Amino acid sequence: MTGARPLSRWVGLGIALVLLLIALCVNGYVRHVGGEGTGVPRHTGRPIAADPAIRAGGPVLRVAPGQPIRSLRPPSRVLALTFDDGPDPVWTPRILDVLRRHGAHATFFVVGAKVAEHPELARRIVAEGHELGVHTYTHAEPAAIPGWRQRAELAATQAVIASATGTRTRLLRPPYASTPAAVTRADAEAMNRAGAAGYLTVLADRDSQDWRRPGTAAIVRAATPPAGNGAVVMFHDSGGDRAQTVAALDRLLGATRGYRFATVSQAVRLDPAPPAPTTLRLRGYALTGVQRAGAVAASAMSVLLGAAVLLGVGRLLTQLYYSRRHVRRTRRQTHRQARFGTVSVIVPAYNEAANIAATVRSLAASDYRPLEIVVVDDGSTDDTAGIVTRLGLPGVRVVRQENAGKPAALNTGIAAATGDLLVLVDGDTVFAPDAISRLVQPFADVSVGAVSGNTKVANRGGLLGRWQHLEYVIGFNLDRRMFDLARCMPTVPGAIGGFRRTALADVGGVSQATLAEDTDLTMAVIRAGWRVVYEPHAVAWTEVPASLGQLWRQRYRWCYGTMQAMWKHRRSLAERGPGGRLGRRGLAYLLLFQVLLPLTAPAVDVAAVYGIFFLPWPQIVATWASFQALQMITAAYALRLDGERFGPLWSLPLQQLVYRQLMYLVVVHATVAALLGDRQRWQRMHRTGQAELALAARRT
Repeated sequence: MTGARPLSRWVGLGIALVLLLIALCVNGYVRHVGGEGTGVPRHTGRPIAADPAIRAGGPVLRVAPGQPIRSLRPPSRVLALTFDDGPDPVWTPRILDVLRRHGAHATFFVVGAKVAEHPELARRIVAEGHELGVHTYTHAEPAAIPGWRQRAELAATQAVIASATGTRTRLLRPPYASTPAAVTRADAEAMNRAGAAGYLTVLADRDSQDWRRPGTAAIVRAATPPAGNGAVVMFHDSGGDRAQTVAALDRLLGATRGYRFATVSQAVRLDPAPPAPTTLRLRGYALTGVQRAGAVAASAMSVLLGAAVLLGVGRLLTQLYYSRRHVRRTRRQTHRQARFGTVSVIVPAYNEAANIAATVRSLAASDYRPLEIVVVDDGSTDDTAGIVTRLGLPGVRVVRQENAGKPAALNTGIAAATGDLLVLVDGDTVFAPDAISRLVQPFADVSVGAVSGNTKVANRGGLLGRWQHLEYVIGFNLDRRMFDLARCMPTVPGAIGGFRRTALADVGGVSQATLAEDTDLTMAVIRAGWRVVYEPHAVAWTEVPASLGQLWRQRYRWCYGTMQAMWKHRRSLAERGPGGRLGRRGLAYLLLFQVLLPLTAPAVDVAAVYGIFFLPWPQIVATWASFQALQMITAAYALRLDGERFGPLWSLPLQQLVYRQLMYLVVVHATVAALLGDRQRWQRMHRTGQAELALAARRT
């Protein structure tokens, strides 16, 4: 597999995540920055604009740099009805129906984000003879935002209007605007910036105050000008329940005789809105597409985050429940010291010079007798076989073969062994003196074909070591307790596992079909009708990767091999008995929590970044703290069950920063490789021999 192909996949994943973040941020900006309009002026009580031309002018104003202020007002008996904050899928159509019934026309000052959501309403407004004006993109108050953002808000709204209707507009009503007399200095500066972009600012002569919902009669009174006067009248077609607005509009149009109801442009004799250029329409289409993608992504992320939290919490609670049951069952069992004749220990070894002496010495020191230890040197290029030979330990023999891989070495050792019970051991593992005695006790039950021991991390110094130590104790061992009770143990670890010879014969020995030979073998044993159990008191210590690169290679092999084993044994889903339990319980659990859930993690992290900027901080902190607290409780309980110290718990929250990302990226890479059918080879971890030293230091 070339280096360019994985690199291209990571680049593709990175681009996809960046696009997802952009879409989410657009959605967050649209929905969480501006908010819904209420019509409430925000600058009430601030100093009034000094220029009397604005204070005393008409409601339609042209304010531009270096030009005199011009104002326009409707002539007598002409009412320019205006509606802010829409379009709204509920209230805008009802208002349009009332206007059509009375043959009246109006101007709708629309929020750009809502036009992007409901372009069909913008098209209907224009098609029925009404006109559109800009009300910013997110209902942001121009006087309260920087100039660059004001320009962006106006340009974006203009673009989506163009894409929805094919026209553009020169009319602008700032959110929270009222009458000319209420304009402040900051408002005037914002109007000046808008004027430089070619906009006319449309305020109001009559504010209906419908946003207060004071009742139909009060709205009609507020909207009706003194007899004979023309006016620009402000209503709202969005931002809440507008039933009173609809009723008041119907009454106003029916009761006001002798008035003409026109758009703002018609009322003050402005030229019709020009058609939009193609480039502007294209920008509008692009913006609408991004906003819609953001809305879909945000909805999907909400579901995904909810599912991830529920699954994560559910898994932790399930682990706690089954672990407690497993402890109670173990305590009820009598401590047996059955003897089964010769137990053979098979140690496949390839270039294990750093650890093989410690491994063999710990096995030879076992309290179980009679014991046979077979070390299979799989074509090592170092002095692995020589080291074992020079130890001169009784009951230990070395079998040499050309390099053929770990499964072949195991099969060679099985063929050379004489015992009916076989313990398969990695060449970097150190056994407790009573580990083998405890490991073989469950074989007193003739239905048991394999037993998983308790693998612990020896070199747990540093953050990486602590994180792996916690993972072994919390994830692997709690899961094994649960799998034991559910009778669907998918993996007996290569570090310490016991097998009945007849069970191995039933499945044809150790297969070389996958990179996870231990998982493949365990699944085959279960499907052959044997029980696989967990013995937590059979303890062995193993050396784990000491660098991120080594950890990546090891976990990638595990993950890819596990997927291979799951695919190989997929028919167990439809089987009955032990095979069915493995398929419908064990494989389903692995698929959900070791494949599918990690695959969603990159998107979940993107959603977390989005939440930092757009969601309430108390909500984020509370959610994170609650989940961390539950993890801490679970971790503390798991450490207690395993007789471990609580010291490493402080590093658990830090796992979210590096370790978690590395683990889910491993799953992503392995999944893509599996789907593309890439051929993988076994990658050996570099051994340092530090495990024995670390273990000795803790024992002293």
